[in-house]
Formats: sequence, structure tokens, C-alpha cells
Amino acid sequence: MAKKTVASLQKGEGRTYSKVIKMERSPKTGAYIFKEEMVPNDAVKAALK
Repeated sequence: MAKKTVASLQKGEGRTYSKVIKMERSPKTGAYIFKEEMVPNDAVKAALK
């Protein structure tokens, strides 16, 4: 799967997006969870707040 994702991001518009991974604490268990999302390069700082 990773090869398809990387290959699709190398074409045209894919370069204008970045993958943001946030580490958050689960309110139920207290364990850490990771949330991944694709955001435009302009909105990376806003997505990390």
C-alpha cells in the first residue's frame, strides 16, 4: 500500500499536501493514539495546533 500512496503523491497536485501525524492521549484508556491526516502545505501549522 505504501508504494501506491507514495506514487500517487508524486504526481501533480500531490506535492501540495503533507501528511500530519498527531499523538494524542485517549480519554478512555489514557493510552496514546496517533491520528493521521493529509492537509494542504499552507494549513500544516494550523492543523498542528
